[in-house]
Amino acid sequence: MLVTKPHLFTAEAERPAAPPVYVTLPDIEAAAVRIAGRVPRTPLVSSPSLSRLCGQPVHLKLETRQPIGAFKLRGAMNAVLALGQEQRQRGLVTASTGNHGRAVAYTARELGLRATICMSALVPANKIEAIRSLGAQVRIVGRSQDDAQVEVERLVDEDGLTQIPPFDHPEVVAGQGTIGLELVEDLPELALVLVPLSGGGLAGGIAAAIKALRPKARVIGISMERGAAMAAAIAAGRPVEVVEEETLADSLGGGIGLSNRITFALCRDLIDDVVLLSEAEIAAGIRHAAREEGEIVEGAGAVGIAALLARKVSPRGPTAVIVSGRNIDEAVHRRIVSGAAA
Repeated sequence: MLVTKPHLFTAEAERPAAPPVYVTLPDIEAAAVRIAGRVPRTPLVSSPSLSRLCGQPVHLKLETRQPIGAFKLRGAMNAVLALGQEQRQRGLVTASTGNHGRAVAYTARELGLRATICMSALVPANKIEAIRSLGAQVRIVGRSQDDAQVEVERLVDEDGLTQIPPFDHPEVVAGQGTIGLELVEDLPELALVLVPLSGGGLAGGIAAAIKALRPKARVIGISMERGAAMAAAIAAGRPVEVVEEETLADSLGGGIGLSNRITFALCRDLIDDVVLLSEAEIAAGIRHAAREEGEIVEGAGAVGIAALLARKVSPRGPTAVIVSGRNIDEAVHRRIVSGAAA
């Protein structure tokens, strides 16, 4: 085992013998073809500092290099390109904790479409302004992503907009899963993947690709102690509601939906372990990324690094850490890197 029991959520007894599969390797491979030329392939770089710490080769998958500064562009672009022309022209709508909304707004601008992004008051101001700068309409609703989702459903029902869900959507999951294809191509001897865990689109998509191509490789989901919805759902054996709290890993906030159709099953059945981090540990990951790796990384993007620094994961072979985004408020980043408490 790579983590101790207090940080492990498996709910083994509740796993079905024949789990449903909603997104498969062919779906992910089709997504890779669809988004080619529109979404960049990101670098996988060695981390000498983390490799020394762990005694194993550690590599960083820098989704921070995407045009929007986060991995979410893969899923949003794939989902929109898979739509028919009539669906696209109705206009796009989504709920977001920030980065998915930015991805949908960017995709809409690139394809000449309208987009409306619904977010809660917990979304940082820098992410809201970045979405507005891409030309999307922004609506701030309530104090949770669930509140924002209610507004999305109203706009779909009343105005006929086309919803691009942030994670529980087959084309979104397949788009995120293209990261897994790139990992295996760039690091064939891959033994472990550390991936931020929230709604499960990223973790589920990557796990689907990795488990199909490298069945012996382990995939560990990393989240925060404050309001980790997918971790709570896996522990309960079913989707559950959680209270959304403020956290440095704000992009990992929000529920997974009680009617979750895809990502809960993928994460429950394909992720090997789940690790939860304190705010101080997340801050340490952000600080390390800046000081040792020369990378600006938001809290959600730094959780894999943080898990290694906190010794909550012990690699036993070549390891890939998904650095999922860089969109952190500048003032917050300066405070953390300077050594201020989380």
